Amino acid sequence: MKLGAFSISLNVENLDVSENFYKKLGFETFAGNPEHNYLIMKNGDTLIGLFKGHIDRTTLTFNPGWSQDAKNVDPFDDVREIQKHLQEKGVELITTCDDSTSGPAYITLIDPDGHAILIDQHR
Repeated sequence: MKLGAFSISLNVENLDVSENFYKKLGFETFAGNPEHNYLIMKNGDTLIGLFKGHIDRTTLTFNPGWSQDAKNVDPFDDVREIQKHLQEKGVELITTCDDSTSGPAYITLIDPDGHAILIDQHR
């Protein structure tokens, strides 16, 4: 099962302060829109999403069909295939997607220690 690009998504109080902090650690602003209260920071292949008001807590994020450079990869495992696989393995999903559709969709789950996981397909 291929989960795609990985990043950690952080719930931040002040986008500018967080952006400046991660720049000091060697990250560069890679994508996002401050007017929409989010930025994606990149250092090598490491991605950190900074989100103000979008998520409740720190979240492990996977993007099927994307590389660490946010470029399309083919082939890839569609989020619906991932959902089916996880359900067959008995993993409880918090949010599911409609398996009769195609294109962008997402699922969410919580790991045994309470960490949020988002599998978010953009294509």
